[in-house]
Amino acid sequence: MKDNRIGIMGGTFDPIHYAHLFIAQTALDELNLDKILFIPTGRPPHKRENIITDACKRIDMLKLAVKSNPKFDISTIEITRGKTSYTIDTIRELQQYYNKGTEFYFIMGSDAFKYIETWKNYKELLKIAKFVVMTRQVLRNGLLDEKIRFLTKERDANIKKIEIPFLDISSTIIRKRVKEGNPIKYLLPENVEKYIFDNGLYME
Repeated sequence: MKDNRIGIMGGTFDPIHYAHLFIAQTALDELNLDKILFIPTGRPPHKRENIITDACKRIDMLKLAVKSNPKFDISTIEITRGKTSYTIDTIRELQQYYNKGTEFYFIMGSDAFKYIETWKNYKELLKIAKFVVMTRQVLRNGLLDEKIRFLTKERDANIKKIEIPFLDISSTIIRKRVKEGNPIKYLLPENVEKYIFDNGLYME
């Protein structure tokens, strides 16, 4: 694989929505990445499997959402793995697939980044991948900045913080609105909205 700078967006994407896509495009532009790889989780360690929509349907929605952007792609390696998914295992597997010089930029929110030390093999993870922490422009988080400085200095980590506008869109909100019979138009791509209703997702 020729791509040298790849952004990684992991998540359940249940469903994918405009905030996901905006974050991905922002990272792509800010860091001059070659592409963004969306990786839907198989069995995330922090969520109960029975509350996650079937993987095939989540992949279908991802395909619909990214098909118009040639720099957005999808990898199903975590779903194919068939066991609890850890980021370190995913990065190691991607290293085997892409050229040796490929740089991986793991994109995440500031809330998740606060707990990075609890992740499996986090010290190794900080060495083999660069981290992109998305934070809301309205927040001024001294603790986040302090953590980034510490990990950069003590763990030789490469961490980039990007400020983005506050977008109050989440998969949880979308699922709740569908269940309650409220509209979800303009929260996610129209073709994904159609897929949700055509397949009766989130109704119960």
